[in-house]
Amino acid sequence: MDDPVDNKPPTFWQMLHSVMAAAFGVQSGKNRARDFTHGKPSHFIVLGILFTVVFALSLFGIVKLVLMLAL
Repeated sequence: MDDPVDNKPPTFWQMLHSVMAAAFGVQSGKNRARDFTHGKPSHFIVLGILFTVVFALSLFGIVKLVLMLAL
């Protein structure tokens, strides 16, 4: 199913999974090979930037919520 020898480009969910795994440093060799072989760098860059923005805003929101509830 997720064989790196497939000639199909990675799906959106596979790219999102790869971006999240790479962000946390747990990317598998099989997925990395698939991404470098069949993925477009621009797609991963855009997803990486979006993931970083969403992650930072989530942390900001959680901190604001905790501080509001602590008072």
